[in-house]
Amino acid sequence: MKKLILSVLAAFFSLCALAQKDNKVTIGTIDSIQSKILNEQRKIWIHVPNSWRADSKQRYPVLYLLDGDSHFSSIVGVIQHLSEVNGNTVCPEMIVVGIPNTDRIRDLTPTHVNAAPPYTDSLILKTTGGGERFVSFIEKELIPRIDSLYPTQPYKILTGHSFGGLTVMNVAINHTKLFNSYICIDPSMWWDQMNLLNTVPKSLKEKNFSGTTLYLGIANTLREGMDITTVRSDTTKGTRHIRAILNLDQYIKEQKQNGLTYESKYYSNDDHGSVPLITEYDALRFIFDKYSFKISPKDIIDPKVDLANKFEKHYQEVSKMLGYKLSPPEDIINNLGCDVLVRKQYAKAEGLFKINVDNYPESYNVYDSYGDYFLAIGNKSKAIEYFKKALSIKENPESRKKLNKLSSGK
Repeated sequence: MKKLILSVLAAFFSLCALAQKDNKVTIGTIDSIQSKILNEQRKIWIHVPNSWRADSKQRYPVLYLLDGDSHFSSIVGVIQHLSEVNGNTVCPEMIVVGIPNTDRIRDLTPTHVNAAPPYTDSLILKTTGGGERFVSFIEKELIPRIDSLYPTQPYKILTGHSFGGLTVMNVAINHTKLFNSYICIDPSMWWDQMNLLNTVPKSLKEKNFSGTTLYLGIANTLREGMDITTVRSDTTKGTRHIRAILNLDQYIKEQKQNGLTYESKYYSNDDHGSVPLITEYDALRFIFDKYSFKISPKDIIDPKVDLANKFEKHYQEVSKMLGYKLSPPEDIINNLGCDVLVRKQYAKAEGLFKINVDNYPESYNVYDSYGDYFLAIGNKSKAIEYFKKALSIKENPESRKKLNKLSSGK
């Protein structure tokens, strides 16, 4: 039976797992794909959670990150903190696919422009408007490759900032079901005389967005003396960026009947450059608002609480939300089972250990712990059966010692 692990130790070991033999701390690897659609080779930055092992059947949701070379380390850090560090289970562990740029303005703009818009040099406009080809690359080449090589679940998130945010909105509006959730960070909705923005009200009114989640982060790009109310009546080019985003926010909020799960936030203390990190954090908390299982002291102390049933109901709801079967983490269930077994809450302990046996039949430890339960209630024959089962999966000193003691009758 595994002992309870202090959260500080869990955090320590999760950090140690990142240390490689060359004494470098790494958070991912660089892969590449030869794209026929874009007619070029694209580098891809990949982070796979530390919990994954080659012999494991565990699979993970995938977050696809535009401007991957700029935001890869921050989003990986946020996900690790929310999903594993200090025992956090605010969101699931995820694979992160960062997509670095080759021709950023080509790939991240949905329409071609000739006249120079604000914030953009006219000399680089020649290749603009390749956004649909880029989306086709993601859909037809990148996602299938990632699914074929990495341990993915079907749940996918698309994240982008600035021009990347413009692309996120283009996909969310025009290719809605390509991803389950979208994180749109201070998007450049001013692009091409607000061409994409002008299509949004009609699309939001006519399309069904059920099962889709969108989080919009808005930076403080106001001129001195303005606020988000007064800026709406301004007509100068210098406020076009934030006015377009505020209009987008308004359009979305006006169409609540279309099934879209939506949240937005204005970050008054963050500008266009600093807003991605805090938006990523808040967006993941919003998207996975119902993911974490919250345990109260009563759940453990009160023997009348059917904790196993509460876990099963919660994870059934989360599985429905994510679109695939998600099981309670083995270690969490095991540690809780050990805790209530020490408290002699035998029915509660059996329920928890049974969950692990059902969900993780290839783990020796779930049978070792179930054997401890039978030993505690005096059923030696069942205890022997489960210790033998644990040893048949993996030879380990804990199960062997307990089995030898039972077999000798001492």
